[in-house]
Amino acid sequence: MEIPGTEEIRALHEKYAPTAEAFDLVHTHCEIVWGIAEQLLASPHLGHLDAALVRAGCLLHDIGVYRLYGAEGRLDHGNYIRHGLLGHEILEEEGLPETLRRFCSHHTGVGVTKEDVLSQGLPLPVADYLAVTAEERLVMYADKFHSKSRPTAFLTPDEYAAHVRRFGEEKVTAFQALRAEFGDPELTDPVPGADRSGPDAASSLVRTSG
Repeated sequence: MEIPGTEEIRALHEKYAPTAEAFDLVHTHCEIVWGIAEQLLASPHLGHLDAALVRAGCLLHDIGVYRLYGAEGRLDHGNYIRHGLLGHEILEEEGLPETLRRFCSHHTGVGVTKEDVLSQGLPLPVADYLAVTAEERLVMYADKFHSKSRPTAFLTPDEYAAHVRRFGEEKVTAFQALRAEFGDPELTDPVPGADRSGPDAASSLVRTSG
């Protein structure tokens, strides 16, 4: 499988972003998530993971958010849960393989189950949207430490655990399992978001682990 490079992925973001502001918000978030995942990948026990695949997954995972912007430039928060499937559709239209599409449709929260869709009345086809491979789990996990709704700060592990608790203790358990698998990233707070000038910008957004 040919994995798209950083510049190719940036071009996709530019193609689908409805405004410069939307591009800045979503693409910068994706770069930050890659910076977090890249730091975690430095751990020797994760050396078996495909770093190029993780990079592509991080940089692509939220591309579907662009399709939630209306003509007036406002984000449809009510259907935000659909952004993963919308990203999956974009990558399918672009001819990218299912391995990459799944990073979009299987990264939300700590996994969305059939039961979640039914019990919460989510606007999704009834299915399990769970990260299966280690690369999928790492992208999903790294995504939890930075929110586009809080663009100037990282979330700590405890903050995310508190956030996800409202969806049930089983979600907290799932998050703690990811922490045990990948470890806690060392995060800088606040995010120095002014440095958004290039494909390597995300590396400056997280301190390298000692």
